[in-house]
Amino acid sequence: MNNSPIDPHSVGIVETQHFTCCVPPDELHLKSGLTLGPITIAYETYGTLNDDKSNAILICHTLTSDAHAAGYHAGDKKPGWWDGMIGPGKAFDTNKYFFISPNVLGSCKGSTGPASINPVTGKPYGLSFPFVTIEDMVAAQRKLLDHLGIKKLFSVAGGSMGGLQALIWAVHYPECVHSAVLVATNYRHTAQQIALHEVGRQAIMSDPDWLNGEYYGKTIPARGLSLARMIGHITYMSDKSMDEKFGRKLIGKEKLGYDFSHDFEVENYLKYRASSFVQRFDANSYLYISKALDYFDLSEDGDLVSKFKKTQAHFLVISFTSDWLYPAYQSKDLVRALKANDLDVSDCEINSSYGHDAFLTEVESQSKLVTHFLNRLHREKFHGHR
Repeated sequence: MNNSPIDPHSVGIVETQHFTCCVPPDELHLKSGLTLGPITIAYETYGTLNDDKSNAILICHTLTSDAHAAGYHAGDKKPGWWDGMIGPGKAFDTNKYFFISPNVLGSCKGSTGPASINPVTGKPYGLSFPFVTIEDMVAAQRKLLDHLGIKKLFSVAGGSMGGLQALIWAVHYPECVHSAVLVATNYRHTAQQIALHEVGRQAIMSDPDWLNGEYYGKTIPARGLSLARMIGHITYMSDKSMDEKFGRKLIGKEKLGYDFSHDFEVENYLKYRASSFVQRFDANSYLYISKALDYFDLSEDGDLVSKFKKTQAHFLVISFTSDWLYPAYQSKDLVRALKANDLDVSDCEINSSYGHDAFLTEVESQSKLVTHFLNRLHREKFHGHR
């Protein structure tokens, strides 16, 4: 009997699980030089792990997403954030593979972050939470895989910030990764990307309700977080997609109001997205994770090519023509560095008007590429032929 509430090709009803590790005195050593522990990681799994545990694929999420990548939570009407890509017969096929989708360290969606209780003080960490990096997030994920008894991933996949995590997996743990699917991502944050994040952070920290991060149990800094979300959401879309969706359409009126109320549909849309966001995400987590993104630079010593000398993975790199947040030229730079190490790389640029959000909306185009890539590697690995 199919337990899926809507889509017969969904993985059905799923539950978020939790794993705790790095209990003192075995704390996680962070890139900053500090330590953190205990650490709880929220995660979900889909599909069945085979006997020799060789069919596992790790799914990595974006800045504000969570472990719920596919299927439905009980009572929900909407599925996980990448449900169009993950499920029986889909690009990430749960009939073939076992998927692990962890929530990143520093988040507020079940994993340890600034909103979590500091066991030393009995209060939320707030700004006493140490700064974490993409490398630290991946190190925590490695602990989860050790717990699950998975020594090598058939693949690790993610879009945007998820792609950065997949890159770190391939570089830092080359013996653990057979392949990587990198979508709408890059190898370092540019000055423009850092600047956009800083405006969002300043919006949060300028909110009187932020209280230097000590707002827990009080009024949340909703105005600042709303503004940060509005700025972020604009960067996820393209000029063309916004014009096609909204144009200059007015909201329930025939003429301009000539005041500061909302006239245009796009204004109302941003307000709606912002108000729903503040109900589900923590302002301090936004600060910490966006900073982790800005700290990311795989070429920090000036030599990107040498970073992949020990890398063994096969790569699928997907970019989108209208993505101005993580533009396609950054993926091309990454591909050149991978190919300079004689790695197997498939580089695909999809013509899309959806901007950075294309990795969430261009399901059909991505599915063809991912399916072909994984099927080829599956034949080579499990059947010994192309």
